[in-house]
Amino acid sequence: MPTPLEKARKNPDSMKAKILSSARHLFGEYGYHGVTTRMIAKEVGIDISTLHYHWGDKENLYEAVITDIQDEIFNVLLEIEKVVRGKSMEIRLEVAIDVMCDYLFDKPEVPKLIVISFFGKTRPDGIQDGRLTEHASNVAIAMGLASDKQDVSPRDTALVLAISNAMYSFTSGESTFKGLLKVEHEEYMSIVKDTLKFILIPAFTRRSQI
Repeated sequence: MPTPLEKARKNPDSMKAKILSSARHLFGEYGYHGVTTRMIAKEVGIDISTLHYHWGDKENLYEAVITDIQDEIFNVLLEIEKVVRGKSMEIRLEVAIDVMCDYLFDKPEVPKLIVISFFGKTRPDGIQDGRLTEHASNVAIAMGLASDKQDVSPRDTALVLAISNAMYSFTSGESTFKGLLKVEHEEYMSIVKDTLKFILIPAFTRRSQI
């Protein structure tokens, strides 16, 4: 039997999908504890009983949001790996930075939710992020830092986290950083990509030669 998340994905115009979309936005802005089901229902324009009918309680909905985001990131990484397989480290990083930044800027609730979820106490205890650990291993392999998942060291994982955290920080903090730089969105995107490449490509190229 399909899960509520699978049903929402299958029919983007359905009530389940509308609730999921609003929940992603609100959880990204305020974190788990800063959002109520009444807030989500109000944004969708439904009563709270309709929300509970489609998704159950808040924790179920939050877990669906996290799973949805994790699956999206996984699919983006798969697409990157297809493009960069066999390429030089420099090209791998250029493509990874361009594609991931485009994805994160296009879906600003994703980096916001990740930053709030990981660096703040705004999540239910029962929610796990095992897929993100798997993502780190996949990126390490795609970047040529390791040959397989058993070969991924803590140092390799830390290097992957350096890339991810830099992207999440720049994209989730756009409203603040853009004002500091006094630029508009398109120019800010370009500056972020160029800055990440300037810092990360020499560092990773050097790491791959050690």
